[in-house]
Amino acid sequence: MKFGRAFERSSTSDKGEFNTAMKAILGFKPKNISWYQRAFTHRSMNQKDEKGNPLNYERLEFLGDAMLGVIISKHLFKEVPNGNEGYLTKMRSKIVSRQHLNELGKELQLNTYLESKIGPEQFGDNIYGNLFEALIGAIYLDRGHDYCERFIRMRVIDPHVDIERLEGKVMSYKSLMIEWCQKQKKDFHFEIAEDQGVDDRPHFSVKFTIDQRVVSRARETSKKRAEEKAAQRAYYAMQDHINASKNG
Repeated sequence: MKFGRAFERSSTSDKGEFNTAMKAILGFKPKNISWYQRAFTHRSMNQKDEKGNPLNYERLEFLGDAMLGVIISKHLFKEVPNGNEGYLTKMRSKIVSRQHLNELGKELQLNTYLESKIGPEQFGDNIYGNLFEALIGAIYLDRGHDYCERFIRMRVIDPHVDIERLEGKVMSYKSLMIEWCQKQKKDFHFEIAEDQGVDDRPHFSVKFTIDQRVVSRARETSKKRAEEKAAQRAYYAMQDHINASKNG
């Protein structure tokens, strides 16, 4: 995994290579490449403008998140005329979920263009989604709403937004398993223990039990992710039984 090593943008050739890479990702030629350079600059670079304001992707990420939400909302409003507010909100959440944005960022290998003084082992998967949102923010400031919508349609809506498939997509296995256990009047518990990882970061081990029986285990760098992974493993282990109880 490379983080900005091939695109340090310190020479004319590097800048030209970065411009070419951005054009291939965007589907159009950037007008002001500095917005895109900022979209791939981590705070560890400690870059500032002439007024001392930080130059990194975080503010662009905020803007891109807002633009993505608006454009996806507009698409769903048009495509699902009979969908109520709750349905549209749920569908939008599935499309712009952190997991999906991380997948989109990985698909485009956005980590390749990141300038950072922090090693790649320090970044989790969320860096991909963060960069994807920052890129959208850069597009908006460089080219405006129409180009932003064009990019989101090309990279998100056309290849990934299938209404029927999304309707059946599970957003949270933990919520799904808790709801099922409650409906079936089963006793359930997530037992959490902290331990040390190989990279000196704390890890959390989770045992998920149903009626005092361990049905799955998981280990992650956060309690939330460990519980979600344990619940997902439990769901797949018990999927036939769960579906049978729903149909019964």
